[in-house]
Amino acid sequence: MFWPGMGDPAKRKKTLKYLAITAAIGISVALTNTYIQTQIKKDDPLYQCINGRNDLHYQISATLEVMVDGKKKDIPANVGITRDCKRSLYTLSDDGTIHISSTKNYPFEVGQFLWVWGFNLRDMDETKSKIYANGIESPDFVHTMIEDGTHYKAEFVSKNQGAPTFTPPQN
Repeated sequence: MFWPGMGDPAKRKKTLKYLAITAAIGISVALTNTYIQTQIKKDDPLYQCINGRNDLHYQISATLEVMVDGKKKDIPANVGITRDCKRSLYTLSDDGTIHISSTKNYPFEVGQFLWVWGFNLRDMDETKSKIYANGIESPDFVHTMIEDGTHYKAEFVSKNQGAPTFTPPQN
């Protein structure tokens, strides 16, 4: 079986040269993109590991309570902490206290903590969901800045709330 452009030896050479050049361009674009993203994220506190750093001058903590469809969702301990890396946004216990440690003052947001936690915001109806800071609704929703000592309450409504369910009721 002949592949297009591979039957004639002259066309085969041109086709293989074209494929090699295309592969080289693709690989160089991917490597350049990776390098640029690494350089950009290098100074971003959201991507830094703070293990063993002594220059963490910016340290605050706040509490967060998350409700999904009227039911409290527990925030687990060690969010943002893995075996090899401790992020700037993390929890130490399951009481909802968010800790922030960074080398500089950075505008950390509630949504960034939800991202570090792995909370699936895509499944939530953002038009019906709300975030409160010390009992006052925030107009910034997930972009609400985390401030020291503030209590945040996030009330999310899932997109499929009210949709029929076919699972048996729990006893």
